[in-house]
Amino acid sequence: MNDVKISGFAVLFIGVALLLFTFIAAYQFMMGIVGISSSQNLMNQFGETLSILIAYALRALFLGIMGWIGSILTRRGVQTITQEPRTEKKEPTEPQKMP
Repeated sequence: MNDVKISGFAVLFIGVALLLFTFIAAYQFMMGIVGISSSQNLMNQFGETLSILIAYALRALFLGIMGWIGSILTRRGVQTITQEPRTEKKEPTEPQKMP
């Protein structure tokens, strides 16, 4: 196997591993759903809820970026593996005849 195919498989496996990690992290993230507390002070409750929403938004953004990068790496690995090897054939050129 040539070096291009080996690097293609390496990129493919890194991409798949990153996607698997992303989906496992997303599953673990979704299993720990935090409930809204019922305090008497509206400002305290709003602040607590907003902090939870910001934390979830940052985690979702992190997981989205990881999934995006993993899918790009996987696509590039598959493209590298399935591309046809380039062979340059130099055909002898005949000199052109002047009329």
